[in-house]
Amino acid sequence: MALRVGVDVGGSFTDFAVLDDADGSLTTLKVFSRPDAPGQEIVEGMRQLAARHGIQAADVGYFTHGTTVGINTVIQRNGLKLALFTTRNFEDVLELARLKMAAYHNLFSRRPDPLIPRERVFGIEERVDAEGAVLTPIEEASVAGAVHGAIASGAQGILIAFLHAWRNPAHEQAAEAMIRRLAPELPVFRSAAIWPIIREYERTMTAAISGHVQPRVALYLDAFEDRLRELGVNCGLRITKSNGGVMGAAQARAECVQMLLSGTASGVIGAAFVAQAAGLPRIMSLDIGGTSADVAVIIDGQPEYGSGEVIGDFQIHIPSVSVTSIGQGGGSIASVDEFGVLKVGPESAGSLPGPACYGRGGERPTITDAVAVSGLIGHAGLGYGAVTLDLDRAKAAVGTVAGPLGIPLEQAAGEIIELAVSGMYTDTSALVSRFGIDVREFSLLAFGGAGPMLACFLARELNMASVVVPPAPGVLSAMGGLIADLRNDFIRIVYATLAPAVAPRLAEALEGMKAQALHWLHEEQGFAGEATLNLSAEMRYRGQSHEIAVPLELDAITDIPAITRAFHDRHRVMFGHADEKAAVQLITLRLVVAGATPKPRLRPCPPAEGPAEPDRLVPVYLDGAHTRAALYRREALRAGHTFPGPAIIAQPDCTTCVPAGFTVRVDGFGNLIIAVPEKAA
Repeated sequence: MALRVGVDVGGSFTDFAVLDDADGSLTTLKVFSRPDAPGQEIVEGMRQLAARHGIQAADVGYFTHGTTVGINTVIQRNGLKLALFTTRNFEDVLELARLKMAAYHNLFSRRPDPLIPRERVFGIEERVDAEGAVLTPIEEASVAGAVHGAIASGAQGILIAFLHAWRNPAHEQAAEAMIRRLAPELPVFRSAAIWPIIREYERTMTAAISGHVQPRVALYLDAFEDRLRELGVNCGLRITKSNGGVMGAAQARAECVQMLLSGTASGVIGAAFVAQAAGLPRIMSLDIGGTSADVAVIIDGQPEYGSGEVIGDFQIHIPSVSVTSIGQGGGSIASVDEFGVLKVGPESAGSLPGPACYGRGGERPTITDAVAVSGLIGHAGLGYGAVTLDLDRAKAAVGTVAGPLGIPLEQAAGEIIELAVSGMYTDTSALVSRFGIDVREFSLLAFGGAGPMLACFLARELNMASVVVPPAPGVLSAMGGLIADLRNDFIRIVYATLAPAVAPRLAEALEGMKAQALHWLHEEQGFAGEATLNLSAEMRYRGQSHEIAVPLELDAITDIPAITRAFHDRHRVMFGHADEKAAVQLITLRLVVAGATPKPRLRPCPPAEGPAEPDRLVPVYLDGAHTRAALYRREALRAGHTFPGPAIIAQPDCTTCVPAGFTVRVDGFGNLIIAVPEKAA
């Protein structure tokens, strides 16, 4: 029996999805995450899979894992203490950043402290110009002095990021060789080797984050692989990537910057698979876990991609699924500040102590506690039986907010939920503006432990068409990592104004990338199937300061007029206009190679033989009023069933809340399609 296992370690729960290649069946499970003992949740999950479903570790032939260890290291700033070697007179590159205000609406805001403090930044005597020509040869004495200074400052590693190294990395390579000779005990990282993009701050920042997290990520992966071997899992470990693909553990150790957004990207890939299978062309995914709500745009089964996603206090400029992360998760803590104002998040109770209603030591009120006090959960087992709801503890926690506000308990719970949805609305509106979409044409695909609980409220505020809840929404991120394709990105900086003379350079660059891509897929990853290649270019009008990504055809790489038209068309779609008389620059070519992995076969949901019958009516506090909602069991719903809100739909991995005015329909695959009522004019 060939089993494929996907695991997603979240802030509160660790999710398992097991795919049987023989029959396409999918088995799912949730267990508590163990931040106090990382890796123990994997042992517990595999034990429960064996006890409940007869799934043995020895039968596992493919294992993928999404982890937050990298992003958590950046957020907590507890990674490697780096020294930065940069071109002399450019020592302030990280402090200056882009001179943007941290918060445009707050005149007193300040940019975060750089990841590498100024006292560990050293200027090196060297200079290469923008064309790659050497203006000042690298001075070995300068490097030697910087090495001694770095050691004296307590640096644990060295990052080299020289001016224009994306064009000519020779000086970075020479400096690396000198450092390894002078201080072989120090790890060394080169910006051009990590991600060779133009713009000094972006390249330096991306490389700094990569070096900062690398030892911790490597240690985590070593321990994880040891634990899998102890369990009897004999296949190689694959790690989900920020770009929505997977890679081997060896590559993850060396290129850990590529996996910083692995968990969020996995969820989007799972949502894209569900949307495409269900024939839903325009989707916005909503993944709400214990610590955050993550939103992404999916069109025709393909997520939107980009770079510049925020990791903690910093942007990281690698290709990734475009996800907006909002500090509003099920474990987000509510409080009243010194001015008597209610606040929710971004601090989270996590898995330990967790929400008060979990009975694991938490005492502060969370969104989950507010939902419990409102009567919206607790009507069935939670987290596959991992949680027994303690309503009294939830009420006591929410009471710490209700008291200072001077309002009834249920009203305080309702206002916590409303404030959380308001925060999601604000940040989601920014994502809508970024991609220039009409949200009224989109459905909100909700997943994660708390996504289906809050999705209808958010969709109503955004005036979206509908809400979609897949059959196993609580573990969709684990399934996304399981079905993610092998995928890698390759770039070439061109930096040229489009003209017929540029065509040979483009063809040469593409051939080089294709050779790299196919070698990575077939030789390094051992993939024997057919490769898929997708080409795009980062382009701009000459004089613009930033580029946009433009999809291109592989066989049209030398057709300069076609490339130019593609840019004008893309610019018109994104910004409503195009200047077809202006000169166009092509800055970067990007080639994505992918190898398809097996996908689960979605089984049709049995047709309904009669109307949907609720188990009973339950008292709830919903939309500011006490009412009674119909309680349905998800496993009893069949294709064709329809029913109105208010309703609660309970299942082992999550609960779906349907306010009054909404209508639920079960489609042929068992997805809940929830129609959003139109707002009154």
